[in-house]
Amino acid sequence: MKYLDEYRDPELARRLLDELHRTATRPWQIMEVCGGQTHTLVRQGIDELLPAGMRMIHGPGCPVCVTPLETLDRAMAIAARPGVILTSFGDMLRVPGSRTDLLALRARGADVRVVYTPMDAVKLAEEHPGRDVVFLAVGFETTAPANAMAVLHASRLGLRNFSMLVSHVLVPPAMTALLESPECQVQAFLAAGHVCAVMGWTEYEPIVARHRVPVVVTGFEPLDLLEGILMATRQLEDGRAEIENQYVRAVRRQGNGAAQSAVARAFQVTDRAWRGVGDLPRSGLELRPEFAAFDAARRYDVDGLHSAEHPECIAGGILTGARLPTDCTAYGTRCTPRHPLGAPMVSAEGTCAAFHAAGRVATVTEGPAS
Repeated sequence: MKYLDEYRDPELARRLLDELHRTATRPWQIMEVCGGQTHTLVRQGIDELLPAGMRMIHGPGCPVCVTPLETLDRAMAIAARPGVILTSFGDMLRVPGSRTDLLALRARGADVRVVYTPMDAVKLAEEHPGRDVVFLAVGFETTAPANAMAVLHASRLGLRNFSMLVSHVLVPPAMTALLESPECQVQAFLAAGHVCAVMGWTEYEPIVARHRVPVVVTGFEPLDLLEGILMATRQLEDGRAEIENQYVRAVRRQGNGAAQSAVARAFQVTDRAWRGVGDLPRSGLELRPEFAAFDAARRYDVDGLHSAEHPECIAGGILTGARLPTDCTAYGTRCTPRHPLGAPMVSAEGTCAAFHAAGRVATVTEGPAS
């Protein structure tokens, strides 16, 4: 298949669904760990067309959503300082911190700018030598290479007015934490194709071997997801636990060596807090000591800031797949894309935003959120 429409062919989709219904004999539960995949599943109604009892569990695959609340508060504390230009991607600006968001802070006079790549932030630092330019660097392994290259480039240029507030997270430790939870219901994973395009899938091999759980590397279009679900279901039905690659047009086992090298030069693995999930050991990236001068958290001494989630937001349960957006008492009323209480309602990859855009109706209407 060469063209985008072919990945959305309704006849091929029907054939895959028919084969899935013929294959599944049990109510399997499969988790996708990618917010883009979640949006496709919900927007296309794929999650509602599965065999009876079969369920897609929407995992912590939205990088904006898992960025800790205190990271946002730290970014706003930095942005409020005179002489600072704070930059990030557009979907970060409306994610609520404990009191406000970056967009509101900009309306009150802070110099907060949207950039399309971290290199844009480096260029701003070059163009404004009298200003401090800070890039809010979030995301999974997918965005880490570009952020690494920005730091490496700024270092080569000797820029003293550029820094990063880093909140990178890694997928495999989150999968392991979910599998080791006593409440785990996940029986197979769809792995994010773009993460694996960078990292390959060797990191998943120990997870498969230890937990006997199938992992299928999957793309983002409707046919990608239907085929990935079918491949995972076949493994479950056969009693197999293997890594399979549905996204063969973009992913190889070893991934992208040049991208991995850049990440390894700029970053090192560290413990990381995940919004709504908690602290996960060795689940994030931080700048290496030799690049400490580019660490905005150290430069502006904001590491000590800690924040509490909105009491009505059940983002933690949603990000781990334990709850659905429609379980929340605030969903679609006190929490909407225009006035969000939590990150999953803001991001283009958030599960709450996906449900709201698809018109999914809340299943609860009163009583306190838990």
